[in-house]
Amino acid sequence: MHSSSGRQSARRKYPVDQTFLNSYIRTGAHGPSEDDLGIANIADRIARVFDDTKAGAREMTEPVIKLGVTGLSRSGKTVFITSLVANLLDRGRMSQLQPAAEGRIIAAFLQPQPDDTVPRFEYETHLAALTGSAPHWPTSTRSISQLRLSLRLRPAGMLASMRGAKTIHLDIVDYPGEWLLDLPLLNQSYAEWSDKTLQQARSNARASLAEGWLALLEAGDITAAHDEPAAQSLAKAFTQYLHKSREAGYSGFAPGRFLLPGDLQGSPALTFAPLPRPEKPRQGMLYTEFQRRYESYKKHVVKPFFRNHFAKIDRQIVLVDALGAIHAGPQAVEDLRSAMADVLTCFRPGKNHWLSDITGKKVEKILFAATKADHLHHTQHPQLTAIMEALLRDAKDRADFHGATTQAMSIAALRATVEQRVTHDGSPLDCVRGVTADGKEIAMHPGDLPDDPAHLLTPARQGAAKWLDAEFDTVQFAPPVVIRKRGDGLPHIRLDKATQFLIGDKL
Repeated sequence: MHSSSGRQSARRKYPVDQTFLNSYIRTGAHGPSEDDLGIANIADRIARVFDDTKAGAREMTEPVIKLGVTGLSRSGKTVFITSLVANLLDRGRMSQLQPAAEGRIIAAFLQPQPDDTVPRFEYETHLAALTGSAPHWPTSTRSISQLRLSLRLRPAGMLASMRGAKTIHLDIVDYPGEWLLDLPLLNQSYAEWSDKTLQQARSNARASLAEGWLALLEAGDITAAHDEPAAQSLAKAFTQYLHKSREAGYSGFAPGRFLLPGDLQGSPALTFAPLPRPEKPRQGMLYTEFQRRYESYKKHVVKPFFRNHFAKIDRQIVLVDALGAIHAGPQAVEDLRSAMADVLTCFRPGKNHWLSDITGKKVEKILFAATKADHLHHTQHPQLTAIMEALLRDAKDRADFHGATTQAMSIAALRATVEQRVTHDGSPLDCVRGVTADGKEIAMHPGDLPDDPAHLLTPARQGAAKWLDAEFDTVQFAPPVVIRKRGDGLPHIRLDKATQFLIGDKL
């Protein structure tokens, strides 16, 4: 009796913390367990509220913009962050960033990151890879990292002369797109996730990729007792299917940590796979053990990422290799549309206020950026942007409805090509020229994107196996040899415009 009263009293005494907890850990019908309501956990949450409140007080004098950078595999997150930082440190190529164009940015400098538990984004290493005598693409994102860039600015407006310069911190949080794909699992039971994943694997688009895993699944007995070697075999075959899906250009695959296991490699949290639900699941079955591990994965892997990192972001850019999906075919385009619609429901769009550090951050602005625009002649960029807008229409409208400002754009964080017009069959043809990964210089015309995005999205929704009237080609270009003038960052396409949208209003 006394213990129950104590718990009720604790809930009454700290209502803000409980609201905060419930506001961003959305687990459907699954509420916090009794362990979650233990004294130690309550004390931890109270301490976190105090820490967040103190951070909020500091941000009143030196505001912090928390920018999340993510995207799916090969979308160019590492290159984007490296070029963004380089071009904010040396702003000669940032004419569309209003404070830079107005000369109000007095200085920009890197500082130690605020979170001692998160690895630092290796900016200097990645910049050296892109700007050396033999430039090469840096290694891709495999874990979360962070970097703080501080900007010293002169104020703008009618009262600018009466106010002094101010410092604004830009905290850039880089996290793998594979982790983003895990967030929808928070609202899915094991049975729901299994049904969806099995249906997807058995579709015409992926059946050949899942052949080995599905054959192993069909040969087994879903009502059998849990056997660890059998569990590991199924998990391994399922993981191989996820890798094949990514290599084939598909975007929707979860759990994401199966592809980027890190120190969880071989753990029970990564040793499960989808299974059809038996008519009467019983304790001790392989099904119930996989169900338990799935819930453990959500509790110990997905929720901490959501709570500690994702829920603290207030500006977000989602990078998408739309050209790669178009090249892979209609089914890859539909898979991309579906995956992005799923994950974007996990964002908490809206406006922040002075209590947001306690009640949970909301994403005020979301930019959907189609990368590798330098693979196209500039006359094709409007079509690429229109396709991006159409791909993300459903999710974008939901974000707009909840108060966030959203925009689609086509960009290249590092421009690897130049434009060239050639004569082909007696007619002029707009091309891009660059150096391929094997060192050959080529000029190419990848194909014309349609003026109406429906010409791509309709066959994609209908499950077409290939494009009927055209093919679109892509080439992996190497980074250019960059010769920079004093004060110039890296060459890009619309990086300054993207930056203006994301943080210009805060500067």
